[in-house]
Amino acid sequence: MNTTPTGYPVKEFDGPTKRFVRCLSLRNDSALIAEYKNRHAKGNIWPEIIAGLKQVGVLEMEIYINGTNLTMIVETPADFDWDAAMGALASLPRQQEWEDYMAEFQLAEPGATSSEKWQPMERMFHFYE
Repeated sequence: MNTTPTGYPVKEFDGPTKRFVRCLSLRNDSALIAEYKNRHAKGNIWPEIIAGLKQVGVLEMEIYINGTNLTMIVETPADFDWDAAMGALASLPRQQEWEDYMAEFQLAEPGATSSEKWQPMERMFHFYE
């Protein structure tokens, strides 16, 4: 039985940031989803992947799952250019290898880059000014 968390801690940064929110769907197979979670467990993600994200300027990344739906939240510096950073990320060592390694779980085209797989979400509400 899953329990509902009471919230997640949020990292604070020294300067202004912005947030990108992306979504992706997984194949509807409980064994595949379990293995997808396992590959993302602490210590299982290839170090080159985390290093590459940091290298292109990503400050923090979280992925949430609900059934077959994933939501990724990415915190970046305020002047971050998503397209430029994702283009640079795709050219780094082992990045495309990782995308291909994860593709068996995802509803995405073979050979797709991270930026092609993860689709932007539209923010439709917020109450802070």
